[in-house]
Parts: sequence; structure tokens; C-alpha cells
Amino acid sequence: MRVFSASLATETNTFGPMPTGLASFRDRGYFPAGQHPDAMTLFSGPLWAARMRGADKGWELFEGMVAGAQPSGTTTRHAYETLRDELLADLRAVLPVDMVLLGLHGAMVADGYDDCEGDLLARVRQIVGPDVVIGAELDPHNHLTPGMVANADLMISFKEYPHTDVLERGLELVDICAAMAEGKVKPVAAVVDCDMIVTVHTSREPARGFVERMQSLEGKDGVLSISLTHGFSWGDVPEMGTKVLVYTDGDQAKADALARQLADEVIAMRDGLAIDYPSVDASLDQALAFDAGPVVLSDGADNPGGGAASDSTFILRRMVERGITNAAIGPMWDPIAVRIAFDAGVGAKLAMRIGGKISPLSGDPIDLDCTVKALQHDLVMTGLAGTPTLMGDSALVEANGIEIVLITLRNQAMGTDLFTQLGCDLAAKKIVVVKSSQHFYASYSKVAKHVIYAGAPGAVTLDLNTLPYRKARLPKWPIGVAA
Repeated sequence: MRVFSASLATETNTFGPMPTGLASFRDRGYFPAGQHPDAMTLFSGPLWAARMRGADKGWELFEGMVAGAQPSGTTTRHAYETLRDELLADLRAVLPVDMVLLGLHGAMVADGYDDCEGDLLARVRQIVGPDVVIGAELDPHNHLTPGMVANADLMISFKEYPHTDVLERGLELVDICAAMAEGKVKPVAAVVDCDMIVTVHTSREPARGFVERMQSLEGKDGVLSISLTHGFSWGDVPEMGTKVLVYTDGDQAKADALARQLADEVIAMRDGLAIDYPSVDASLDQALAFDAGPVVLSDGADNPGGGAASDSTFILRRMVERGITNAAIGPMWDPIAVRIAFDAGVGAKLAMRIGGKISPLSGDPIDLDCTVKALQHDLVMTGLAGTPTLMGDSALVEANGIEIVLITLRNQAMGTDLFTQLGCDLAAKKIVVVKSSQHFYASYSKVAKHVIYAGAPGAVTLDLNTLPYRKARLPKWPIGVAA
């Protein structure tokens, strides 16, 4: 069997302050055809799974371009069209193929393209024709557009948030697509829109039980795959929202009925899925009142994984103003401050201006008398599903009893080794503030005595009613819905 695999992925915050250009993809991970490293990256799950399965089955695997960018603002037309056309050229160069396996995100928006994935899949279908199997692995924070569903034979989203199941879902995708190419199954799709938009933390109930229920139904009675699309609230496009996607083996009525049933279950538990997000000061009060430590505060509004700059100072400033010590915060994206710290050297004491550089959503810069505690060139953090995450040159500085991790490549806190590689002892801290919405949880929950999701200002604000939507179909619970 001749198999082609490639990836083009980013999550677009259309309210974000920075455009996503070609440099954003090169910073996060860009590998031309045939140059993907010997380690899985976040959106190369299908390629990695195809390597594993193909080795046993004797497939002829053709590896196209793999490109992923840190979430940010709208992707430039030049970046999207350049990378899209490179991927399509890689595909044309190896025709004919029996199967196309793509690593996508599902919430990529570019100038002129509200549905990048739908556009890409339509062009792939036009190239390979109606009989070639097209499969895609998605992030659950996708928009699941009609164009995506119409042009792919199968799409499977990660089930876990944090996304710890990249390889597992990639293997499922490859196995079902291979069965389709061999004529053993004929997937048919059903989608139900829940008319809501929620953040689904699968680390806790009721989402934990729902994920397990989805998995218990798969592989039985003709049910091939079930995906819960959480949706991406910060993408202002018509198809934004929470949806259920079901594939059955040739039974459309069964797919329709099951998708409706599961969507009704999601709607019924929506209040339980909602996140409590106390204000910055209330979050700090709760953390200080908690008997043990460390207490981890999620600064999700400044999560670079959702398109924020990761340089906001709102929480840091309040900790300084309140005299809170024995704390840590990171990662703060501030290449200028990192350069100054490297020039000064370990042990140096100097005044530094930190954060607040990108937009009003970053707050004002904060001026601190700092001690440079540690420096590391090209720090690599353990990322999701064991994928390495580059943080660039990084520094640990201390001011007013608070240790601050500064980085040059914008990425969110995922592995605790973001701090520990620089000598920051998390277990000894009272408060640890992480620039992440939920991906931190897989690692930090192992050291945290308590977790608080802080309602700070930022580009990934949890108060969705404050966002100036223009294209999304509203009302959509809880946006525009009376309390």
C-alpha cells in the first residue's frame, strides 16, 4: 500500500495581538518532506503511527512536509498558502497513493480563509480523487466544519485534555483508514452541534466519565469512532462551538442517532463542565489560605497555547504589591530580558523590566531588582505525550522572593522540568503560577497540593461574553445567554 502523510497545524486566536507568519512555524517545528526527526511531534501523530504500522505491513510510506506553529493571531495569507501549496506539491510528487493521513488542528484561520482545514482537505480530495482514503487527526479544540467532514473519510480528535493521547488516536486513525482502503469498513459520519462552547477538562468529572463512555462504545455494534469537539472559543468563525462526531460502519441512521444521544448528554452536563475562575486577588487569597503547598495557579488568560503573548504581568504585579514570597511564575516570554540576563551572568544583581511588551492585554511592564539564578541555552521542556518542546535560551531570575522563568521561544508550561532544569524547587514553593490553561495539569498535578484557575485579564480570557464576536453564530451557551 502506498501511503502519504503530512501535517499543517496551528490554532488561531482571532482576537490575539500577533499574526502567525512563516517564522512562527519555523520556531515551533517545520520539517520539509522526508526530514521529520526520529521522534514524534505534537501534530505528527498520523505520520508516526504510519511508520509503526507500515513497518509491519510493508507499506510504502511517503512523508510530506510537517509544520506546526504556536497558537497566535490570524495566520497570514502568505504563510498559509505557502505551506499549503508545499504540502500539496509533496502529495502530487508521489502519486498515485492509496491513503492520505494528515495531522491537522482544526481551528486554523488565515487571512481570507475562515476554514483552512476545509480548504486543504478539499484540495487534497481534488488531487487524489474520490476513491483514495483521506484521514486526519485533530485537536479537540477545532471548529469541525462541513467542509472538513465532506472531504475527509475519517477524522479523529484527541480525547484527552491535556492532550496526552496523540499517538493512541493516531494509531486508531491509521488502523481504521487502512481497513477502509482494504474494503473492510465503510465509515459514514454524523455531526451534532450542541449549541454551546465549553472547556472540557478530562482530568475530572463529569468529562472523565464521558470520555470513558465514548471509548466503551467504539469498536462495538458497528461504531468505529467517536470524537467530542470541545470547540475553540477564541476563534471567531461561523462554525465555532462544541460538537459530537460519530462514525459507524455504513449505518447512517445509527450514526445520526448516537451522535444526537451523546450530544444531549454533553448538553445535560454543561454546568458541571464550567470552570470556576476567581479574580486574581481572590485566587491569591485562596492559595495563601490553603494549608499546604505548592498551590498551582493557572494563568490561562495568558496561555500561549491559546494565542496569548505569555508576557502578562497582572498576577506577578499583584504578588509583588501584596508582598507574596516563596513563589514561582513562568514561562514569561521576554527575549529582551533573557538577553540581558545572559549578558549579566549567573549571580548578577540588576534592575530588569519584565513583561508587558506586546499589547494592552499584557498589562504594563514591571520593574524589579533581580538576581540571575540560572541560565540555559536551548532549554527543552517535556511536552505533551512525550513530545519535546523547545523553549530557547532561558533564564531564572529572582525578585522579591519570587522566581521567574524567562524564555525566548513562546511556549506554555507543560512539563515541570521547565522550572526544575533551572534549579527552581517547585515542591518548596507556596505558590506556582503557570502560563497554561490545562496542559500543565498532566505534569504539575503530580506536585501540586491544590490547583486554581485564575480569572486574570488576557487574550485567552475565560469571560467569553467580553469578546467582540462578529462571525460566530450566537447565542451559544454561555455566550449571549442570560444567567
